[in-house]
Amino acid sequence: MQLTLRDAVNLALKQNPQVILANLAVAQSREDVRTARSGLLPRVGGSVAESVNRENVQALFGGPIPGFPEHIGPFETFQAGLSFQAPVFDLTLWRRYKASQAGVGSARLDEIAMREESVLLVVSQYLGSQRAAADVSAAESRVQLAQALYDQAADLQKNGVGTGIDTLRANVELQNEKQRLIVAQTGLETSLFGLARLLNVDPKRKIELADQGKFFQTPQTDADQTLEHAYTSRPELERIASDHRRLELDRQTASEERLPKVSANGMWSQLGLTPDSVIPFYQFYFSLDVPLFTGGRIQAERAKADLALRQLAQQEQDLRNRIALEVKTAAAQTAAARNEVDVANQGIELARQEVDQARDRFQAGVANNIEVISAQDALARANDNQIAALYRYNQARADLAHAAGQMETLYAK
Repeated sequence: MQLTLRDAVNLALKQNPQVILANLAVAQSREDVRTARSGLLPRVGGSVAESVNRENVQALFGGPIPGFPEHIGPFETFQAGLSFQAPVFDLTLWRRYKASQAGVGSARLDEIAMREESVLLVVSQYLGSQRAAADVSAAESRVQLAQALYDQAADLQKNGVGTGIDTLRANVELQNEKQRLIVAQTGLETSLFGLARLLNVDPKRKIELADQGKFFQTPQTDADQTLEHAYTSRPELERIASDHRRLELDRQTASEERLPKVSANGMWSQLGLTPDSVIPFYQFYFSLDVPLFTGGRIQAERAKADLALRQLAQQEQDLRNRIALEVKTAAAQTAAARNEVDVANQGIELARQEVDQARDRFQAGVANNIEVISAQDALARANDNQIAALYRYNQARADLAHAAGQMETLYAK
């Protein structure tokens, strides 16, 4: 299963469990809107009933009544009809409906935040896998070089020019490079396992990276401009704004609990002793509900909403400060990483030249292979530095995109 970075990101957005859960939360919030809207609409029900009744007259009236029997019945009654109830004036129902709509917006922003976080995790894991693959490639190259140097030392010894200690020293370096290759291969496998877990793919499927780690020249980033963009794009800040609107509606709902509520109720049915003898029966009325004393519930709900708004204001200020720190830190790391890559590229070129010159000196018998081994170690360090610098640069770019709220925009489209 070969995956480019873009393929991996799009696959994660489709089947990562956390993204799926966020999608389901949005669907649940939409059902909450439907539930709140149902409170604004009339409720109509139908019923059909047939009953057998026998009444105790003395129990009903508290004693015997002259001229009336002790009981009435048994007799049957049949009733079938409709009943309804409709709110006429209740502002709290309207506020709850609007609050549920704001809840959909909050759930949607949570989904966007989760998608951004999922993209960041996948990009970081993919970049880590690219780094591990680069480590394997560099280790394989060093093993080939160490093998060639060992063969050179063995040939010189065989021809009587070299010494046994040179051959032994070259063999030790060859075994060290083979050990590093084993470690690098294990690191690549475990990194790919982690990528498969994030993508929620079958663990039995083998993942291969289709993209190679590269250095992309990018323009210098204006931290202040990026920060302003982050303030308008980060879903966490938009979520706070959505929560603020919802809490304002909750506060208004608490205040409007004091207002009277008017509702219309009624029923219409056919009533009789048998289905053949039924006649229309109906009842319609309005009701007025005026809260006079609620035991402090309304004041407590209003105070609770005020406290929640104050908490939200503090959270917004803290989030803005955290976003500013993330943006400026990522911008500084990106700029530094660009310079690190330039220096690392120069370092590896110089290290290769050092290996070539030491190898020529050893071949000419001017020096033993201590210089060659030292040059090999310098080349290994230069390889590690180049791979690490490239990884840090690409990761810094991803961190900057995440800080600006542009992960999905840059990596999935």
